Amino acid sequence: MPELPEQYAAYLADKDPAFVETVRPILEQSAAGQRHGVHVRFTGGSVQALVDENNPYGTITEGLD
Repeated sequence: MPELPEQYAAYLADKDPAFVETVRPILEQSAAGQRHGVHVRFTGGSVQALVDENNPYGTITEGLD
């Protein structure tokens, strides 16, 4: 399992376990590639995360998509 950069670990630090379980695999994917950041979107009561080529590595953005 790749080590998460400090920004990613800090982002997860105060989140509930269900959120972490959903988002952490995508943060790990981003950390493994070290090319792109992550976008977390909140849609109708659920959360999704994806590696986003528009975000530089280590960056997390959020939105109501």
